[in-house]
Amino acid sequence: MNSDNLGVGALTVSNLALLRRAAEAAGRVPRFLIVGWRDPRPWYTEYPDVENVPVRTRHLPAPGGPLGDALKRADIVFDIGGGDSFTDIYGAKRFLTVWGTKFRTRLVGKPLVLSPQTVGPFESGWSRALARNAMNGAKLVVTRDAPSTGFVKDMGVTSPLIEVTDVAMGLPFDSPAPRDAGPLKVGLNVSGLLFNGGYTRSNQFGLKSDYPALIRRIAGHFTAMENVELHFVGHVQSEMQEVEDDQRVGEALAAEFEGSIAAPVFQSPSEAKSYIAQLDFFMAARMHAAIAAFSSGVPVIPMAYSRKFIGVFGTLGYDNVADCKADTDDEIFTRITEGFEARADLTAQVAAGMAKVEDRLDSYVARAADLMRTA
Repeated sequence: MNSDNLGVGALTVSNLALLRRAAEAAGRVPRFLIVGWRDPRPWYTEYPDVENVPVRTRHLPAPGGPLGDALKRADIVFDIGGGDSFTDIYGAKRFLTVWGTKFRTRLVGKPLVLSPQTVGPFESGWSRALARNAMNGAKLVVTRDAPSTGFVKDMGVTSPLIEVTDVAMGLPFDSPAPRDAGPLKVGLNVSGLLFNGGYTRSNQFGLKSDYPALIRRIAGHFTAMENVELHFVGHVQSEMQEVEDDQRVGEALAAEFEGSIAAPVFQSPSEAKSYIAQLDFFMAARMHAAIAAFSSGVPVIPMAYSRKFIGVFGTLGYDNVADCKADTDDEIFTRITEGFEARADLTAQVAAGMAKVEDRLDSYVARAADLMRTA
């Protein structure tokens, strides 16, 4: 409810809205215990039916503590795993943290649902075995993309499985006022994590592209164009975690490229999405920044660093994704510039993809309601 990573916040707020719908359909009055990390910023919004349960890593193995107490109080647990963190590509510590919440839920005998998320990859045998065991103990596994669905099946998971889409596709936002004049507004979300080389600061994600050089090339291209206004838009805005922070990088680049604009620090995921919605074209290495554009009708080129991008957008029939792990700088730059020129075509493809979203999210709500009836 107050993550500096607005993508994580978008998942939380959106999942809450969907699960409220499910509870209503089940004839239940929900009260939510949001179990997450302790963050310093204020809540995005106060909700009377939501109680925050901040935890630390040390609480995961503890038999009691805030995590254990919350699980004992819960009737059913919906675990979204940060959307993309049920994998070992971010390191063993994060994997064990995300797996640990599932293990603890099973220990206290509460029904477990994996809310819509990317599953895998698991590059080591031990993490794959632990992940399979966790999923086989769930009442329902919900993926947000076709590659994850196939991956879960190939792992031999036997729990009920459905495929929907990312819950943040339904995040509320303020539609922009009509605009008939002025420059074209182009947005560029620069991932601080990628710009800094990952947590290891040494190209942790194995990008084929020289990401900082590519970003400067893109920024130089758009700031040199007439009638174009470039906006650097952060989606992870963290004073505490410099290696993660998009805002520092965006503000530095805005100072470097004359005439460009650094978007402000947003107070909520919906505020960020409302800002992105007023752009005419967008590029994003943070997947939920790209989702904010896509789900508000903005033509977008996601700049992928993992298979989650191609999975989520490809499952909706949108293939305009630049792959920073597989594509060269020239290939990515060409995809972006051609996408900008083909904005009208991309907008139509976005609309076609969004036409599939409602039915997919409705199926998640229906299955959640079924489980709530018997919880």
